[in-house]
Amino acid sequence: MKNTSKHQGLRNQLATVLASKGIVDNNVLNAIRKIPRHLFIDSSFEAHAYQDKAFPIAADQTISQPYTVAFQSQTLAVKPGDKVLEIGTGSGYQTAVLLELKAHVYTIERQRELFKRTSLFLPKIGYKPKKFIFGDGYIGLKEQAPFDKIIVTAGAPFVPNTLLAQLKIGGMLLIPVGVTTQIMTLFTRKSNKEFEKKELGDFAFVPMLEEKN
Repeated sequence: MKNTSKHQGLRNQLATVLASKGIVDNNVLNAIRKIPRHLFIDSSFEAHAYQDKAFPIAADQTISQPYTVAFQSQTLAVKPGDKVLEIGTGSGYQTAVLLELKAHVYTIERQRELFKRTSLFLPKIGYKPKKFIFGDGYIGLKEQAPFDKIIVTAGAPFVPNTLLAQLKIGGMLLIPVGVTTQIMTLFTRKSNKEFEKKELGDFAFVPMLEEKN
């Protein structure tokens, strides 16, 4: 698992590309500069690891485009000590960004193959969430609620009420909503029953599926 000065140079270039696309949060850009994304993908894609592109990983899933990861992280304004629920661990790259932002991360993955691989891999390279959970992201993690932030990294056909219910007052849920393409949607909890909703443009994600396999 090599991480060379050449890799570092490519990460610096990637951060510059993301800044040119509107990522201004320095903590997010520093996380992109630090995390060895080439270790998260198949070695046959290593030459492309620091392009601003999504790539296939196990279980017919993808590692998200760096811009998407950076955009979601910046939009949620993750602060040190924030309690964050991540729906869709996937490769663990977004998880690593949240940990670099010093959040307390609880992450759920429904694909057994990915769950096994990522829960072993992330600690090996120094990233340790509070908890890895194998399960259905639609139901959230009631026993650890409420959360400051909830981030969904897969396209959802609807917004699960269970996730909204697990936000603290002032907390935020960021979720891509839609079937073929998704609208990135931010919900901020204003009171027990009131939520503010903002739509932040179109993105493309793999679908968020109910049940585990």
